[in-house]
Amino acid sequence: MEITQKIMDLLNDNPLYKTLGIRIMEAGQGKACSSLKPDAKLCWPFPGQPHGGVLFTQMDATMAWAVFSELDEKYNCATIHLGIDYTAPAKGKSFTCSAWVTHRTGRLSFVRAEIHDLNRQLLAMGQATFRVISADLKMTGMSMKGR
Repeated sequence: MEITQKIMDLLNDNPLYKTLGIRIMEAGQGKACSSLKPDAKLCWPFPGQPHGGVLFTQMDATMAWAVFSELDEKYNCATIHLGIDYTAPAKGKSFTCSAWVTHRTGRLSFVRAEIHDLNRQLLAMGQATFRVISADLKMTGMSMKGR
């Protein structure tokens, strides 16, 4: 599915992304990129360092968008497994996650991702498996038709 800026704005406008400071910047052709600008209250237990769970959520969301970008409108995806390795403390005010689909077979998509800081230092890398599922987005009020 082509993910237009209008669709991206619509789907980025959700309470989870807003609370955590996540914004999907681009998605298409099995790739996605997001930014994370966490609020200071999410930097715990160390000031200036977002909790690893926040980075995990950024990676999971970005990977899902990479998968979603390859699907027809009648499909969605769900995370089956995500393994993440943290390579360095996440220090700073902004982080970027890049994700790409590496393989797809039947109803499964396999994805890899990396999170970097503003200095391009690798902070985390992960690999995930997503299940492609049928979904009627109209039921959630998020139909993509006409957007």
